[in-house]
Amino acid sequence: MSAAPLNRRIAAFIVLFVLYQAAEGVGARLLHSASVQAVIMIGSLLAAWPIGRWLGYRGYDAYALDLSRHSLRLVFVGLLLAGLARLAALFWGLASGVYALGAPPSPPQGLALLILMSGAFVSTFVPSIVEDIVTRGFWLKAAAVRWSGPAFVLTASAIYVLNHIFRLAEGPVEWIRLFCFGLAYACAAWRWRNLWAAVGLHWGWNLSNALLDGFTSVNVMDAAGAPWLSVGAHLVLTATMLLWPRPPERATPHS
Repeated sequence: MSAAPLNRRIAAFIVLFVLYQAAEGVGARLLHSASVQAVIMIGSLLAAWPIGRWLGYRGYDAYALDLSRHSLRLVFVGLLLAGLARLAALFWGLASGVYALGAPPSPPQGLALLILMSGAFVSTFVPSIVEDIVTRGFWLKAAAVRWSGPAFVLTASAIYVLNHIFRLAEGPVEWIRLFCFGLAYACAAWRWRNLWAAVGLHWGWNLSNALLDGFTSVNVMDAAGAPWLSVGAHLVLTATMLLWPRPPERATPHS
């Protein structure tokens, strides 16, 4: 398949980027409405399909989001690895005094538990996959760039940092933290040439945070040390992606 014209690819990325930023910029910061934020985020995910078609692909295939049993395995493994990494960071933080357990919330039961679980799954999945499309999937395939592995990983990680425009003012530690997150997710996407591998890790980390918030109460005792636990966890995930047995070689996506 020949690549879409450059001006069309640029326009497609701008639309995806603006829609993603509008969820927080308009929904959360301007209107202070979680409902509006959620609607815009869901709209961003839905809009990615016709944009993919406009670029000449079968909708979400533009972002290396093929649907298969292999993709489901990648998501499951990513969820598991990210969940384990989040728990390891939590236990390390508790052992080192960075975190302390507070009074546990009343455990949800019955319908409340079902609502908590389903809400956590949906509210973390949609933002994760939309951001993965903007910062990795588009560049992996729709951008039609002939990447080398290191170039893709470093570029996608930098784009991931810059995509957090509302956090850039927090300074270098936050930039480093986001860049290390991006390394793990970009390594996963490149290694399997499939965005679902990155979605599994990204969604798994966000989902673990949401579930921990619902079942535990964790107080940050060392605000300076807390970001480095997340950095360490994602560097371990990056190493895991690099050391994972290489899948069968596939052509570099550029069309």
